[in-house]
Amino acid sequence: MTEEAPVRVFDALKATPAPVRYLLGGVLINQLGAFVQTFLVLYLTFRGASVSTAGLSLVAYSAGSVFGTMLGGEITHRSGPRATIMTAMAASAPLVAAIPWLGGPGKLVPLLVVVGLAGLFTQAYRPAAAVLLSDLMPDRYQVMAFSMMRIALNIGAAVAPLIAAGLILVDWDLLFWIDGATALVYALLAFALLPRKAAPAGAEAEADAAGTDGVAAGAGKRPAAGSRSAYGAMLRDRPYLSFLAAVLLGSLTYAQGHIALPLELVEDGYPTSFYSTVLTVSSVVLISCELKITAYLSRLPKHVRVITGHLVEAVGLAAYGLSSRSGAFTITGAVLVVCGIMIAAPSMFAHPATFPATIKARYIGTMQAVGGMASALAPLFGVFLWSRMGSGFWLLCGVVTGIAGLLALAGVKEPAEPDAPADRATSTEGKPESVGGTS
Repeated sequence: MTEEAPVRVFDALKATPAPVRYLLGGVLINQLGAFVQTFLVLYLTFRGASVSTAGLSLVAYSAGSVFGTMLGGEITHRSGPRATIMTAMAASAPLVAAIPWLGGPGKLVPLLVVVGLAGLFTQAYRPAAAVLLSDLMPDRYQVMAFSMMRIALNIGAAVAPLIAAGLILVDWDLLFWIDGATALVYALLAFALLPRKAAPAGAEAEADAAGTDGVAAGAGKRPAAGSRSAYGAMLRDRPYLSFLAAVLLGSLTYAQGHIALPLELVEDGYPTSFYSTVLTVSSVVLISCELKITAYLSRLPKHVRVITGHLVEAVGLAAYGLSSRSGAFTITGAVLVVCGIMIAAPSMFAHPATFPATIKARYIGTMQAVGGMASALAPLFGVFLWSRMGSGFWLLCGVVTGIAGLLALAGVKEPAEPDAPADRATSTEGKPESVGGTS
């Protein structure tokens, strides 16, 4: 079904409430100083740590990140988004800033503990930010709002390495002190500017009244659950499990553009500068075009956007396998991968926010934890298989991404309800997709 009127970028920006602008600004500031995951291994080896110590530290950070998003979803449900963001950022600031004092020899155990906790608290804010975004943004522009958040994250991810390059010239330790400082700034911004929105009033009572087999508003037939049964209900929610499987597989293959692709280009004899060019092209296209593409495609049903995006990305990943023939295939593949991401990702990011307040934070946290787990596993998956398959690895990535698209299609497409004609008469047919309302 298509919408009567497309969503427009300018209208979405104009309709964005001030608290959402503050939230996105805080996300951008925090991401501009997000140096730990990218530079931790380089920093520790520079300080004389062994490669195994640096690797263990990165594993500890990744593990903390996975548990952090789950914890963030639970705290958000119980204490509200603002309190979660403040707590997570205020706790992560001193932990990150303390890393330089633990990078020397003989401090492995405290280093792993601090780095793991830093990963946990650094990522715990993300479910809260997503919940607050879905609660505050007008229904008509919800998917656009998640696209805005993605752009804020991607701008930070693109600019942060440039900032880091300058800081390293002065002092490596500045990386972690600045990272801690930006986290503290975000905590202060949350305290001063974000609304004092508590956990959903009566959420548990609503869940108990609905029962675990009730119909969850905004997500079709979904199980509503109280605090004790939310995750059990999720395990019985087959469409959402299919969606999570799509997130896992899609994240594994997308990450190979940063893991296996540079290995492929070195193998094919390209200079390091060419890989930098590929990254620059991808970033420019993503940052400059995502909002416009999201607005234009808002006329299409969510499941059409999701499957189309995955298939376009699959073709782009497969094109990387032709890099040995010409660099044009690499650039084309990168553009196709980015286009696929722009088509599918905003709807994928927004989907868990379509669930009711009784379970929304936990569903968001679980999705982000699955994505984090995929990012942690991606180097093992990529390096192991690419070293054995060579350029054929990219065809495998394309196939896996296509499978992820089919799983996502099954996860987000709402079943027909032939026994409820009255509901269909008042459905959102011909209206913009909303997140957190009916869909």
